[in-house]
Amino acid sequence: MTLNTSFLRHVFLYKCVFALTFGDHVSLSVEDELFTSVSNNFPEDVSNQKIMSLPLQYTKSHQPSWVVIQNTTESLSLSEITDGDAKKLIALLSNFRQGSRLQNLTLTNVSLKWNDLMEIFQTVWHSSVEYFNTYNVTQLSNVKRYVFDYSGTSMKALTMKKIKITDMYFIQDDLYKIFADMNIESMTIADSEMIHMLCPSNTSSFRYLNFFKNDLTDFLFQNCDNLLQLETLILQKNKFESLRKVSFMTSHMKSLKYLDMSNNLLRHDGADVQCQWAESLTELDLSSNQLVDAVFECLPVNIKKLSLENNQISNVPRGVAELKSLEELNLASNRLADLPGCSGFTSLQFLNVEMNSILTPSADFFQSCPRVRELQAGHNPFKCSCELQAFIRLERRSGGKLFGWPAAYVCEYPEGLRGTELKDFHLSLLACNTTLLLVTALLLTLLLVAAVAFVCIYLDVPWYVRMTWQWTQTKRRAWHNPPGDLGAVLQFHAFISYSERDSLWVKNELIPNLEKGEGCVQLCQHERNFIPGKSIVENIINCIEKSYKSIFVLSPNFVQSEWCHYELYFAHHKLFSENSNSLILILLEPIPPYLIPARYHKLKALMAKRTYMEWPKERSKRALFWANLRAAININLPKADENLYEETDLESC
Repeated sequence: MTLNTSFLRHVFLYKCVFALTFGDHVSLSVEDELFTSVSNNFPEDVSNQKIMSLPLQYTKSHQPSWVVIQNTTESLSLSEITDGDAKKLIALLSNFRQGSRLQNLTLTNVSLKWNDLMEIFQTVWHSSVEYFNTYNVTQLSNVKRYVFDYSGTSMKALTMKKIKITDMYFIQDDLYKIFADMNIESMTIADSEMIHMLCPSNTSSFRYLNFFKNDLTDFLFQNCDNLLQLETLILQKNKFESLRKVSFMTSHMKSLKYLDMSNNLLRHDGADVQCQWAESLTELDLSSNQLVDAVFECLPVNIKKLSLENNQISNVPRGVAELKSLEELNLASNRLADLPGCSGFTSLQFLNVEMNSILTPSADFFQSCPRVRELQAGHNPFKCSCELQAFIRLERRSGGKLFGWPAAYVCEYPEGLRGTELKDFHLSLLACNTTLLLVTALLLTLLLVAAVAFVCIYLDVPWYVRMTWQWTQTKRRAWHNPPGDLGAVLQFHAFISYSERDSLWVKNELIPNLEKGEGCVQLCQHERNFIPGKSIVENIINCIEKSYKSIFVLSPNFVQSEWCHYELYFAHHKLFSENSNSLILILLEPIPPYLIPARYHKLKALMAKRTYMEWPKERSKRALFWANLRAAININLPKADENLYEETDLESC
């Protein structure tokens, strides 16, 4: 099939122009190669290419094109290199001597023997290439010692990823010595199942080493004194176990500043043997290991940035770590129950404690950590309670120092508040201030006690309590009387209650007019009817219970008598307990209301609700008074009771 040369020329020119316009990169396909083979009279088409990427499929007929490439290209990527291409590739790379414009070389999908690979490396080492990258190198068999000449090189950095050695048995030093003694500043060997690396034979020029995702162990660089210029060491995703041995490894690296030990199996049990870190180390990444609280006993003293993310740390011990230079601390995804203090981190500016187990973070964090400019504490299982209120107020005073507020700060407990943002959670000051709540409750209690005491004193409650007690005791004794006792059978028509100062009227007027004349009225008077040996209260109760009526002679003298009050109380108690109409009030003299004590509220109530009889001053009205009084107490008492009291001093009966 005949190719349309004009068409292919336009396609090639289009790709070159596109590359120059959008990044100076062109990828030559099979059609491009065919066009190059039939039309190499247009060197101006590729004269401006700086970056080229193509498969290694060119033959000797393409040589004129390579002459143009080697004089113009700064970055070259070759792929699909097999055993048969080794000599051809070496011959090609030999064209890029020092002074050539080529600085970046990348080999991808390489399948060569060890010796061929070393020959390619040796050729690159004496070329103009400064940055050499190899990806997916396999079938490295027949590994044996190779005398490598490192002299006169322009190389600065070597990157090797996914290197696979197929030999089962070989001398390890023959492999690792080639790379350990390289006189370059930067070397990366990643994702290659590398199990060890030798210490350089002489003082190394390495400033950057990256052994990402290999199988390196604690034996790496132990007692190695030749990495004095190393500043960055990345050992992420390997199999290191002892943090103490890692510290010893760095102790000889006098210039080390950054160390990445993340995603390993590191532990530290707090042994008595102290850790020895490089004094120059300022950044350390220990995330995703198996470290616990004891890790703070084994940290570089001059560290400025420290990451302990995704470990098993539950507490930051106080007074253990004195990291006075520490500025950034990452403790995310651990087991912390509270915010750590800054007693050992006086220069701390950034703290990350996200995704821990913090329920109620301390509200005094910014007081104990005055230099902190940003706190990341979101995505914790916050318990929305009174203790959290202080932390919420802290956010308002922090001036935006809480990173992720408010979306990352959400209630997890209790169940009813789950999903509520902390900014929307509020409780009253009284509900959250225990001291204020206790003081308020105490004041209310005191006010209640004072009010009850005032009411009790005003209504004479203690007096009524005593009277109730006396009444109960008297009833209890009555229940235990022998069966022959008469009990509470009515024996008197009326019990007379009066003040001793009104006794003359009772003896000269009341008793003679009721007990003498028509009708036999039996009155109970304390002077003649109280039983000797019994208490006054018990005699009062017995007389009231054995009397059909109770006559109270009211006067200013009556309300001033304590015993009259007792008698009125018990008579009033009988009135309600028996639902009877047993009270007769005789107003001997008018009683001004202000003379009636507060505890005589029952007397006031009786005088307000019941009809009382007034002692008339006119003699003409007294006959009617006595007639009404006799009618009020007229009742036939049981004969047994009358015979029982024949011996009493009642002359009219």
